[in-house]
Amino acid sequence: MNPPRIPVLDLGPQIERHWEALNEAFQRVLRSAQFILGPEERALEAEIAGYLGVRHAIGLNSGTDALNIALRALGIGPGDEVITTPFSFFATAEAISHVGATPVFADIEPGTFNLDPRQVEALLTPRTRAVIPVHLFGRPCAMDAFQELADRHGFKIVEDCAQSFGAVRGGARVGAGGAFGCLSFFPTKNLNAFGDAGMLVTGDDALAETARMLRAHGSRRKYHNECVGYNSRLDELHAALLRVKLPWIDAWNEGRRRAAARYHRHLGQVPGLVLPEIVEGHIFHQFTVRIPGGRRDRVQARLEASGIGTMVYYPVPLHRLRIYQESHRATSCPVAEAAAQEVLSLPIWPEIEEETIGTVAGTLAGVLAGLP
Repeated sequence: MNPPRIPVLDLGPQIERHWEALNEAFQRVLRSAQFILGPEERALEAEIAGYLGVRHAIGLNSGTDALNIALRALGIGPGDEVITTPFSFFATAEAISHVGATPVFADIEPGTFNLDPRQVEALLTPRTRAVIPVHLFGRPCAMDAFQELADRHGFKIVEDCAQSFGAVRGGARVGAGGAFGCLSFFPTKNLNAFGDAGMLVTGDDALAETARMLRAHGSRRKYHNECVGYNSRLDELHAALLRVKLPWIDAWNEGRRRAAARYHRHLGQVPGLVLPEIVEGHIFHQFTVRIPGGRRDRVQARLEASGIGTMVYYPVPLHRLRIYQESHRATSCPVAEAAAQEVLSLPIWPEIEEETIGTVAGTLAGVLAGLP
C-alpha cells in the first residue's frame, strides 16, 4: 500500500477554517447581482492600499495583466529595454515582450535567488526605461540598492510581488517602493483567490488613472475609448472572497515562517543540502532548497515515489527558453543557470503540521544519504 501523499501545497485547512465566512461572501455577491467593478472590488482596493501603505490599488484579472498594464502606463514600448531576472515565471519577461520592449536579463544573487543590483548596473544603457525586480519565493529584493540606481540613472522600478504579498524589508511592505507594485492572487499565492486575479498598486495619481483606463478597454468613460486597452477587471466574487482572507494574511505568513524554521531544525545538519536563509520579512511562498552535484532530479523522483510532492521553480532560465534562445544567444547568467539545475521546493503552507515536516525532512535526508 502506498503511503499517504503529502502535496507541495494544501489549501484545504484554510478553506475549511473559513468556510462559513467564504460562503457568506459568495452568497452576498450572488444576491447582489453585481459582478464586475462593484462595491466589493472597491472595498478590496481600499483595504489593500491601506495594508500596503500606498495611495492607489487597481484590481485586475491577473498578475500577468498587472505587469503588462504597469509597463504600458509608464509608456514603455518598442525601442526600450527593461532589465529583469532570468529566474522567474515567464510572465515577468512576457510582459516586456508584449509591450514591444526588449527584455534584458541580469543574473541573480546566489544566496537569495533575487536579481543582483550589481549585475543590473553593468547592463544599464540609455535605452533602459525600467527594471523589474522579482521578490522571489517571498524574499524581498534589495530595494534600497535598486532605488539608488534608479535615482542615478533615471529608470522606473516595477516590483513583481506575485509571490511576496505581505513581505517586509526595512519596515516597508514590498510593492510600495516602485512606480508600480504588481500583485497576483492566483490560487497558489500566499493571498489567493479562487481563480485568476491580480492588482496594481502605486503612489502616483496620474499612473493610477492611466492604469484604470487601460484595464477598461482604454476608456475613462464607457464608450469613450482613448487607446487600445485591456479587458482586465477583478470580479466581485474574487474581491469578496479575498476580503475574507486579507485580515489573516499576516498570521498565515507567520505560519509559513514557523514552518521554515522547523525545516531548518530538521535539515540544518544534512550534508549535500543548502537551505534558504530565514531573514527579516521573508514570507516563504516557497521553501526552496538547493541540491548540488547533479542529484536534484533523482532526489525529486525518490521523494515522489515516497508520496511526497515537490516542485522545481524554475527548470529553465528565461533566457534559455525557446522564445528567447536566438535573441539572447550571447546572454550568460551562470548563477541562474546553476540554480535551475539544483533547486527543489518542499511542501509548505501556513497550517502544515510538525509531523508532516518531520516526515518530509526525514525522507529527504534518507534519500540524500542513499545517493552517491
